[in-house]
Amino acid sequence: MNGHHLILGEIEDIITGVILPDTHDERYRQNLARFFLEKKGYLPDDIIPRVDLAVAAGDRKAIVKVDFLITLSEKICMIIRYGPGSIVTRRRPSLAASRLVATYQVPVVVVTNGEDVEVIDGSSGTVTSIGFESIPSRKALIKLAENRHFEKISKNKAEMESRIVYIFEVDGVCDCDDSVCML
Repeated sequence: MNGHHLILGEIEDIITGVILPDTHDERYRQNLARFFLEKKGYLPDDIIPRVDLAVAAGDRKAIVKVDFLITLSEKICMIIRYGPGSIVTRRRPSLAASRLVATYQVPVVVVTNGEDVEVIDGSSGTVTSIGFESIPSRKALIKLAENRHFEKISKNKAEMESRIVYIFEVDGVCDCDDSVCML
């Protein structure tokens, strides 16, 4: 055992080829990556896995992970956050993360537990669709991004969103949880 995860061996990342610990959560992440590549038409170069996101709440700082960033035309157009359990509890911190991974609002936020999916409009925070098939394909995301103004996130808003991620993802985390790095 390592942290909260039972290590089942090793698994190769479908996007990068990096060898990772094989956990139940990583299997879900690899299935998600495969889905984006095989069913939604994304290219490996469009997908950035396991992105570190620095967050803070006052003097308290940590690094959390964003599972996937989807970049098209040098803009982050979608983030995907995976977590076991209820996806309802993933909405707000994932929306906040979409306001921190870039200096602009990422238009599409996807939250999933590997079984269920919600697609959220980054600007409004509204759930726009439910289910894997409703995730925008590469072609649909390109079209959506062409019609979007990537509004700038103010320093004050970024600070508030960082606090939200910290509260949901870091505050009260168990010492053995290795998915968060306290700074």
